[in-house]
Amino acid sequence: MTTTQDTRTTTQDTRQSRLPNPAVLVPEMGQVAGALFKAVGNGSVPQTTVGLVHLRAGQLVGNTYLTTLHTGNLRKAGETEDRITAVASWRDAPHFTAAERAALALVEAVLTPNPHGERVPDELYAEASAHYDDKALATLAMAIGQVCFFIPVALIGRPLPGVAPAEQWRD
Repeated sequence: MTTTQDTRTTTQDTRQSRLPNPAVLVPEMGQVAGALFKAVGNGSVPQTTVGLVHLRAGQLVGNTYLTTLHTGNLRKAGETEDRITAVASWRDAPHFTAAERAALALVEAVLTPNPHGERVPDELYAEASAHYDDKALATLAMAIGQVCFFIPVALIGRPLPGVAPAEQWRD
């Protein structure tokens, strides 16, 4: 007997990305990505915070590939399931430091249109600057930019989530 769940799983397992590996199509992409990774990894912002920001960005744009990727990265870094799960509802979750909350608020502000004014109001900037110095704030901006660099590739190319990098893209 075949169930609907079995059919959905089979369909999902056999689908392909829309594009072949964009890093092969546009080799310069690797240099840009490498520079972003180096800039974001400068030590001024904890990598856990960067991972939380990246996960929240993937959630905000509604991309399974990015949310799966960044959830897996956080797990590998030793983050608890409670913290990972609570990223989607971080505002009322008890699992985050004030600094992490400020970083999550920044990524939401940057990626969410605000019909009532600027996306990053002075109050949010003041809150973030209470936890991060200028270098760390610039690094957070780069961390948001880093994930934003990959958002169009993920949304347009639709790599397969949860598989090895060599298997994410069609031939």
